[in-house]
Amino acid sequence: MRILFSGVPALGHLLPLVPLARAAQAAGHDVALLTSGGMREPMATELPTVPVLAAGPMPPDLFAEVGRRIPGSDPANRPEPAAVAEFFAGTRVDLTVDDALRAAHGWEPDVVVADAVDLVGPLVAAELGVPYAIVAFGPEVPEEFRRPMAELVLPRYAQRGVVPTLPIALLDPTPVSLQAPGWTQPPVTIPFRSEPHSRPDVAAEQPLAPFPVSEWRPRVLVTLGTVFGDATLLTAILDGFHPDEVDVVATVGVIGERLDDTEHVHFLPFRPMRELLEGVDLVVAAAGAGTVLAAASVGVPMVLLPQGADQFINAARAAEAGVAVVADDPSAVGPAVHRMLAERSHFAAARRLGEETAQRPSATDAVRELVDRVERIA
Repeated sequence: MRILFSGVPALGHLLPLVPLARAAQAAGHDVALLTSGGMREPMATELPTVPVLAAGPMPPDLFAEVGRRIPGSDPANRPEPAAVAEFFAGTRVDLTVDDALRAAHGWEPDVVVADAVDLVGPLVAAELGVPYAIVAFGPEVPEEFRRPMAELVLPRYAQRGVVPTLPIALLDPTPVSLQAPGWTQPPVTIPFRSEPHSRPDVAAEQPLAPFPVSEWRPRVLVTLGTVFGDATLLTAILDGFHPDEVDVVATVGVIGERLDDTEHVHFLPFRPMRELLEGVDLVVAAAGAGTVLAAASVGVPMVLLPQGADQFINAARAAEAGVAVVADDPSAVGPAVHRMLAERSHFAAARRLGEETAQRPSATDAVRELVDRVERIA
C-alpha cells in the first residue's frame, strides 16, 4: 500500500508521524512525506529512506502572511482562535495546496495520513478520491479552535469543486488520563502508544553526562522544545534552582548560542528525547505535546512553563492528571521543583500514567488496523 504522510512543516508536527511512518515501512508499505521542502534536511535523519514531496512555504513565511491578513496577530505566541485558524486553515492551505496536489497526483497514494492540524492533507485526499486518517499529537484540540478552522477551510473545498469527507481513522497516542474531563473517544479512533522521540540507527554525538553527577542528587531535564527556546528564559529558569539540590541537563538546540556548563548544569544541543530522559527524575519544559507525552510515557513528572501554541492546553491536562505543576513565571520553576521533590505525590501519578501508556497498542498495531480499514473500503 502507498501511504502518504502529510504534516505542518515543523518538528513538533512531523515527529509524531515518524513512529507510524517507520512502522509502515517495516511492514513493507511504500511511504512518502508531504510537507515543505525546507523540512527535507531535518527529516532525512528521522526517515532517511522516505521521500519528501515538497509543498508550500516554511512557518516564517506563513506567519508573515497571517500578520498581513490579520494585523497584530501572533498565532504562535498568542494562540487566539481566529489567528490560529488563519494560519492552519487559511494561509497555509492557500499557499500550499496547489504544490501539494501536484506532488500527490504524481505519487498516487492509497491513503493520506495527516497530522491533527494539517488541513492540506485531507483536501488533497478529497481531490484524489482516496481516504485519509488523522494523527493526534497530544490532547484533543478544543472545540473553540477546531470550529474556526473547519469554518475557514470548507470554502476552500467549494472553490475547487471538491466535497469534504470524514476521516476513516484517528490515530491517537494520548493516554485517556491526559484528555479533558468528560472527553469521549471518537468512534474511528485507533489508539497507539506514545514513545519518546528516538533515532535507533544514529549514535549519540555527545555523551549524556560527561560532567560529575551526585549519586544522591536528583537529575532534572530542562527543555524548551524546538520552537520557544530562548537563552534569557532558560537562564532565568536555571537561576531558580538551588545549586546543591539537583543536577541539570538543559537543551539549547534552538537557541543558537553557546552556554557554559557549571558544576551542576550541563548544556546539550537538540537530541532525541529518549536519550535526554535516560536517568532523569523530573522534567521542566514549556509543555509541547511531544515533551509531555514523552515524559508521561516513561513515568516522569513535570514542571511546565507554557509559552504559546498548544502548550497551555497540554499543561492544563497534565496538571489535571496530577503529573505536573504549572508555573506562570520562570522564577516559580525552581521552588516548584523543590516542592515536588519533597512531596513526591506527582511521582506516583506519573508512574501510573506511564503504566497506562505502556498498555496501549504499538504503532505497528495501529498501522495494521489502518491498512485493514483502507482495504475494507477499497
